[in-house]
This record gives sequence, C-alpha cells and structure tokens, in this order.
Amino acid sequence: MTLIWIALIALMVGGFIVQGILRSRMAKYSRYPTPGGLSGAEMAQRMLHDYGIYDVKITSVPGFLTDHYNPVNKTVNLSPEVYNGRSVMAAAIAAHECGHAVQHAQAYQWLTLRSQLVPVVSFSSRIVMWVLLAGILMLNVFPQLLLFGIILFALTTLFSFITLPVEFDASRRALAWISQRGVLAGREYDMAKDGLKWAAMTYVIAALASLTTLIYYILIYLGRRN
Repeated sequence: MTLIWIALIALMVGGFIVQGILRSRMAKYSRYPTPGGLSGAEMAQRMLHDYGIYDVKITSVPGFLTDHYNPVNKTVNLSPEVYNGRSVMAAAIAAHECGHAVQHAQAYQWLTLRSQLVPVVSFSSRIVMWVLLAGILMLNVFPQLLLFGIILFALTTLFSFITLPVEFDASRRALAWISQRGVLAGREYDMAKDGLKWAAMTYVIAALASLTTLIYYILIYLGRRN
C-alpha cells in the first residue's frame, strides 16, 4: 500500500510538472506567427475541406484549453486564443481537433468505442466517489458496495486508456496534414510537434493516475491494508 501512495504522489507531482511545461510551451509557441497568417479557425476550415468534410461546424468556446471536438453535433470547438490566434500553437491545436473530426468521418475504431462509453462513464463519474467512500466506511458489513464502486471506477479508468490512442492518432493526423500542406515547416513544425506531445502527456499522466487509484481501491477491497 505504501508503494501505491508513493506512486500516486509521484504522478500528482508529475502531473503538475507536465501541466507547467505545457503552459510554458503554449505561451512560447503562441508568440511565433504562422507563415501564412491564417487563424486557427481558418486553419481548421482548410484541413476539414482537404479531407472532404463539409458538415462540421467550427465554433469558439470560452475558456483556456477548452478546445475539443464534439462528435454528437459535429463541431470543432476552439478556445478564443486558438480560434482567433494566428500562431504556431493555434495552428497545431486547431489541426489536432480537426484530426478528431477526420477520425469521426473515417469511423476510427478507438473514437467510436470512446463515444459509446461516454454515456456510461458520464453517469459513473457523477456517483463513483460517493459509492467508494460509502463502500470503505461499510467495508466490514457490506463489502459488495465497495466492489460496485470499483467496477464504476474501472470504467472511468478504461475510458482514460481508450482516450490515449484517440489523442495520439489525432496529433499524428494533424502533423501529417501540416507537413503535407506545408502549413508549417522546419522550426515551426518542430514547435507544433513538441506542443502536441506535451498536451498528449497530460492524458498519459491522467490514465496512469486513474489506474494506480483503481489498484489502491482493489487492495482495500481485498483487505491488504497495512
């Protein structure tokens, strides 16, 4: 159990470090303009059209790092800094989110599986911590409640790991398009690649933290507490 706590603390610290590096990289690469001077929204539109996608709407949503693709209503949602930005980082993020739209259009299996799990995970994430807490408190009289909480948490852990290939593949598609179209080259391309790498690392840390936490609850259920 001690090793689990050490791993959780290490992942927590690692998460803060990765987030810090990501924000630093984004701030730095946002100061470099794209050679063509296109905004993130214009970049997204061009990429979608290059893939023959015309039924996806590009919108601006408030907040920082709120960029995402919604397969339900087919929208690429970009934060103001990305939607209006004309920087290397804006181009990379916009292309990444369009990578998800391309995945959707091509029925990418990991995105399809992830989308199917969204309703279940959305429900479980709302109640899982309460179920786990109650399960721990009632472990000696009603251990099945903790087992139910573990199953719910396992679903969220599975979801976080399924997210990994989805995110890495979207970045791969984005960088391939950026290279093929000559949107960014040389130093600017390397910046885009580096920025997307650190963004992907946040998902890796989250998945590992979720797995470690799941193991912690499993050990409690099995009675292996120090």
